[in-house]
Amino acid sequence: MEGLIEQFFGTLQARTPQGLRSPVSGVLRVDLYTGEHTEHWVVTMRSGVPTAARGYAAADTVWRSDVALFETLVTGGSQPVAAVLRNEATLSGDVMLFLAFQRFFPPSPQARDPRAVEPVPPGVPS
Repeated sequence: MEGLIEQFFGTLQARTPQGLRSPVSGVLRVDLYTGEHTEHWVVTMRSGVPTAARGYAAADTVWRSDVALFETLVTGGSQPVAAVLRNEATLSGDVMLFLAFQRFFPPSPQARDPRAVEPVPPGVPS
């Protein structure tokens, strides 16, 4: 749990997306479990600028998943909304705060900009 997750939370402020520099404010708690052990991270966003620390606190939004899934998210192997829809993680509270937070996760390594796809020439079946 230490390596990837520690690095992810430790570099949040440096990786703040430009689009997040808006009036997004609140407290998000990330509960990561392995078996019977749960580790808590608290992310506080004020004016879109995050600070993260280990610990338990009351939160506007709570994300709960196992450690392995979260490691997959921080490496771009999966996306947070997809994980919730697949019932691999739970989310409660302020969804807008979570949607802002998900911008910190990297895109999939296989992702590509749809504008970069060559258009199909006229008359060629697609």
